[in-house]
Amino acid sequence: MPELTRARSMLFVPGSRADMIAKTPRFAPDVVVADLEDAVAAGDKASARRTAAAAIDALDPESPENPSTVLVRVNPVGTPWFAADVAAAAGCAAAGIVVPKLATQPQLSQVRAALAAHSWPGALVIAGIETALGAADARTLLASGTGELSAAYFGAEDYVADIGGRRSPGGEEVLYARSQVCLAAYLAGLPAIDQVVTDIADDELFLADARRGQSLGYQGKMCIHPRQVGLAHQVFTPTPDEVAHAQAVLAAGAAGVGVVDGQMVDEVHVRMARAVLARVPGPAGRT
Repeated sequence: MPELTRARSMLFVPGSRADMIAKTPRFAPDVVVADLEDAVAAGDKASARRTAAAAIDALDPESPENPSTVLVRVNPVGTPWFAADVAAAAGCAAAGIVVPKLATQPQLSQVRAALAAHSWPGALVIAGIETALGAADARTLLASGTGELSAAYFGAEDYVADIGGRRSPGGEEVLYARSQVCLAAYLAGLPAIDQVVTDIADDELFLADARRGQSLGYQGKMCIHPRQVGLAHQVFTPTPDEVAHAQAVLAAGAAGVGVVDGQMVDEVHVRMARAVLARVPGPAGRT
């Protein structure tokens, strides 16, 4: 399975803004997503697709400042733009795609078919769980993508709009779905990336929401402004205790079978331990 092991921050940039894509390395996000969905009006989809592909190709892969992973968020399966979006992503230097509003196994099958059509078996695929149906069926959906999906994110804004709720400062209205997606991702052995904070001027709000997400089990945060990247790294860089636990899991896994802190170690735990260490800057993160 293509792995996305370092996603403390996932910075979304409009696919129509080549200048913003070019500037992303200076903010050092773990993942950059050129967004062809929410950030682009229907009439601008084709031009944004071309702009995003060219801007991604223009990034210097040898630059130490570049994000380790650059993806394209395509439009949802079933929209008129999905196939062309996947083709554009496969034809440029993107490492994979982000698929929003993924909710059913037939939709996942269409993603598989689209990737196969472009002979792109190594593509990273992040599943966006942001509808009522997607959240309700997240465990089955993500488990059915074992071997193909690389991570999952929870989209609170679209979820609330879909279910007819109303956003509140404390986020109680999304707690169940937010937890459900994180749990489903964990059981599928996938990194889970937490919801956005739309108030880009309130750093304390972002930090508090990120800490709540971390407490639920999320490994990173979606960011919609560069200033949020450093804040996400503050929260989601593993602590020394977490690093020590991950190293113990890898050691036990290397022995074939083992127990760490009373829990049997299998391949899922080994993959997640690697993901923890990959979020550690410097030598501790080398596995």
